[in-house]
Amino acid sequence: MTVPSGRRERKKAETRQKIADTALRLFLERGYDTVGIRDVAAEADVAVTTVFSHFASKEALVFEQDQGFEQRLTQAVTSRAPHEPLIPALRREIQALVRHCTADGAAPIWRMIDESPALREYEESMRLRHAESLATTIAADPDLSQTTTACRTIARFVIDAYSLARDAADPQTAVDEIFQMIEAAWAVTCPSKNSTGTA
Repeated sequence: MTVPSGRRERKKAETRQKIADTALRLFLERGYDTVGIRDVAAEADVAVTTVFSHFASKEALVFEQDQGFEQRLTQAVTSRAPHEPLIPALRREIQALVRHCTADGAAPIWRMIDESPALREYEESMRLRHAESLATTIAADPDLSQTTTACRTIARFVIDAYSLARDAADPQTAVDEIFQMIEAAWAVTCPSKNSTGTA
């Protein structure tokens, strides 16, 4: 039956979110380095094994939307309308993600990440993974027909655009500025088409 399965998935998602919310609250209240997985488990009223069944590491608790971030970027490529240019689709998604991560209340989280070598290292590895996933998705699109190098380069630019804009004084203006450069770079790889998809 699909109903129990749906209930189980909702329950798992609720438990995962509860653990992540609890961890983030404890990290911000007590400091990331002083809080252990056992502390998170006790506060969330779950077993330590339950925490690890949802999160592979302590660092992953801070970046609990990691998988969703990656999926949103790849879906910006795969779900765009037929013949819709690539770069504007990615630009819209990055703008939305930057708005989310610079919303009120986000600053203490990014400050915590910046102050922790372990979290900075985890974020860097996560960004590289996202870039590779995005590059693979771009390369698989038959309408784009780009070399592996071009796909990986543009994907890195897009991921870096998110990080650079997030730290800028005016994030949305930064996105616009960065994507002007990304569009120019993409146009160089498409001699028969410009970045808006016209001949």
